Amino acid sequence: MADPLSFYLEGDKTEPGTKSNFDVDYVIHYKLPTTSVKEKEEAEAAFIQLINALSAVGFATEVRPGGKSSLLVFTKIASAKLLTSQVYRYRIQDWLFGVRTSAPNQDLSKYLEEEPVSEAERLRLTYLLITKSKNEGGAGITAKVGKWKYVDSIFPLHDHAFNRRWIKAWSIKYFLDEEDLNRIRDKFGERVAFYFAFLQSYFAFLLFPAAFGFAAWLILGKFSWFYAVVNSLWSVVFFEHWKTKEVDLAVRWGVRGVSRIQHPRPQFQFEREAQDPVTGEMVRVYSPIKRLSRQLLQIPFALACVVVLGGLIAGCFSIEVFITEIYTGPFKQYLTFLPTVLLTIFMPTFSGLLTKLAEQLTKAENYETHDAHQASFIEKMFVLNFITSYLPIFLTAFVYIPFGKLLVPYLDVFKVTAQSFTTMEKPVTKSWEIDPDRLTTQVIYFTVTAQIVNFLTEVIVPYAKRKVFKKVQEVQSEFTGNGHEFQIKDHPDEADFLKRVRNEAELDEYDVTVDYREMVVQFGYLSLFSVIWPLAACSFLVNNWVEARSDAMKIAIGSQRPVPWRADSIGPWLNSLGFLSWLGSITSAALVYLFNKHDINPDGTPWDISGWALLLSILFAEHIYFAVQLVVRSLIQKLDNPGLQKERAERYALRKKLLEQTFGSHGHDADLTEEAQGPGYVSSGERITREALEEDARVNATKTPEQLFWLRQRGAAETIEIGRGLMAEVAAANQTKS
Repeated sequence: MADPLSFYLEGDKTEPGTKSNFDVDYVIHYKLPTTSVKEKEEAEAAFIQLINALSAVGFATEVRPGGKSSLLVFTKIASAKLLTSQVYRYRIQDWLFGVRTSAPNQDLSKYLEEEPVSEAERLRLTYLLITKSKNEGGAGITAKVGKWKYVDSIFPLHDHAFNRRWIKAWSIKYFLDEEDLNRIRDKFGERVAFYFAFLQSYFAFLLFPAAFGFAAWLILGKFSWFYAVVNSLWSVVFFEHWKTKEVDLAVRWGVRGVSRIQHPRPQFQFEREAQDPVTGEMVRVYSPIKRLSRQLLQIPFALACVVVLGGLIAGCFSIEVFITEIYTGPFKQYLTFLPTVLLTIFMPTFSGLLTKLAEQLTKAENYETHDAHQASFIEKMFVLNFITSYLPIFLTAFVYIPFGKLLVPYLDVFKVTAQSFTTMEKPVTKSWEIDPDRLTTQVIYFTVTAQIVNFLTEVIVPYAKRKVFKKVQEVQSEFTGNGHEFQIKDHPDEADFLKRVRNEAELDEYDVTVDYREMVVQFGYLSLFSVIWPLAACSFLVNNWVEARSDAMKIAIGSQRPVPWRADSIGPWLNSLGFLSWLGSITSAALVYLFNKHDINPDGTPWDISGWALLLSILFAEHIYFAVQLVVRSLIQKLDNPGLQKERAERYALRKKLLEQTFGSHGHDADLTEEAQGPGYVSSGERITREALEEDARVNATKTPEQLFWLRQRGAAETIEIGRGLMAEVAAANQTKS
């Protein structure tokens, strides 16, 4: 596949290698060490274990060269009956956990005709079969962990035909409808679909604050108490609406309560095994006291974020104020960029270090499940994002303007430093006066300019980096080529397909939490500071239309296809929205109190600030917020109660009926096990064969490239043999080259 971007943007052109995925479920990108002999032997042994583990649970495998130092292991479920048994098992689990209102029909063929397996469900169950532990019937393969450290990634292949239709359809429409979200759900799972549903709902709700903000900007001006009240009311209505909306989506998508089904973390370290008092089963236990003691480390972590990031921002803020508003010496036009340079250098460094610290703290808390681990990590990252996103505006609004005259004398240290570096006899500074437009300028930067910069760094820069990096690799290969490098020789029928797979293997994994973070931070700007510049919602409205399309492009061409995980909400980000909505009511009240109808005095301070009056306005706004929230919540909940009651009644009736009819005996499980052991299914201890695949291929007089792809290596033993041969070729080429 040449250039994915041009493929998506050009007419009806069909790019070679995108017509078919060759029935591949997942690709395992296996990295090969090129230095130590011991590591090479270890990688070869792990590769043999990998193929055997996949074969033991019923996967057909094919191996191809992935590049100069990697292999591509293609996998698919060898037996349709194995997939059927997995679908039935997990749908029964959903019913037992209350996710489904009805249990699966015992007539599997009829049941799957009535409710067919979606592509997302197939890929999710296949991934679970690859990654869940052997005790639970899986292959137990976890990328980059333990003995699987050479497994770089496990990813499904993009359906480029769908992606192209998706991008083309979204590029010519203003609003996403339910059908759009359903298609996303069927391809990428509910977790990604929930993000786009949230983005669409947020975009639709922005129409009101955008129109009202434009009117307020024309008529009311900034720091309007009326605008602050309406904006706070809007944030409450949106927050409560989305809480109800995500429940409605979860019910319609059949995933309500799916968060109760937790996926265990392979990295979980248990202390002992104990009997579960409810189920009577033996479960692995970690001391809650130890976890609590480690969770309390979030307090010093938050303080460290405030000290490190807050100190950096405050220091650069002081330097910027001094250079732009006090300093008059030489090189001022260049020195004005100094704070930006310092932030550009140190902010990513400190943020990266604190992010790694957050990861280590979350690992130390030792959660049993992926969801709990992810939620804890998101809470820590929210602290980081809050400081880096909002602290500069807080400093301007509540420190620079009210107390500037008191704090400016402390900037004499910069004055002394500047005077020592110049030979001018006259002072290099002037008397300081507050810049009344600084607060508005800052808000405009974060709500307009920063949004554009974020779009460039998120979409354009990664694409350009990949293009440049690929070009550099090609030039280096031509410059250092000596005829001893490992040469990839693909079968002509597979060449275009394998080229496309190699490109996808080098892409980054898609992380939906990054996109959630952007939208939550943006909501914070609107809730906290739009009273300063009411046009903020207009900027966000335009940005979010572009954001939905750019995120779609990022998934389609900038990332590996995500594993289609399920979800029943936006997760811990909902709590972040609620916190920002509440904080917005307080911040807006304080800003209106400080600056509404009270211009900056000539001495550079606001009008006489009465501490008790400021506190009273904040408390009053907070109580009004809670009262309005209760009213809005009760009104919205009443609208949906009948439907939820009907759902509970149906679930109870169907569960009772199925318990009476089905689960009085154990015969069905045995029949299901036997049914799953059809062609291609291999029980523990058996050698996997290709009889099922070959028999299916012989039915057709002419074999297609897709069928031939899975017949080139007949069984796990041959896959291992060819894989070891490829490893030897790579090692020999690298050794000769060195």
